[in-house]
Amino acid sequence: MRKRHEITEEQVAEIKKAQKKNKNANVEKRLTALILHAEGQSRKAIAEVTGYAVTYISEIVAKYCKNGISSMTENKYVGNHRNLSYAEEEALLEPFRRLAEAGQIVEISAIKKAYETAIGRSLGNAHGQIYYVLHRHGWRKVMPRSRHPKKASDEAIEASKKLKLASTT
Repeated sequence: MRKRHEITEEQVAEIKKAQKKNKNANVEKRLTALILHAEGQSRKAIAEVTGYAVTYISEIVAKYCKNGISSMTENKYVGNHRNLSYAEEEALLEPFRRLAEAGQIVEISAIKKAYETAIGRSLGNAHGQIYYVLHRHGWRKVMPRSRHPKKASDEAIEASKKLKLASTT
């Protein structure tokens, strides 16, 4: 019976060549799964060796047969998708830092507008990106309280005033 996704000898050579160049452990496991599949191992046996789920083995083989070796060797999980460098972010936040140190209230919407102007595009409705930038630079959210939590009630304050007046007369 013919397998749905067969890997030829030329493709095995290509996979082994990529395996020699590889330095990423995740890519290594995917390439190993392909080689074991080409050798005729069952999906269950490949799953035991690689630690992948049986269904994922099928996905790896199908993806390789459809898209080639580049789909196996590229690492799609890369970090640092920042729009500005740390120094650029610091320069952008400097006027807002001066305002905050002077006791002014700094609103996130103003920082967001400046950030969008600097990167040349809109961030949409969310402020999450801006909060990440502020966190990266050691800012924290400090809001003025509308009233002190231990403030006495208005009735108690009035009673205290009346007592004060009565004691002075």
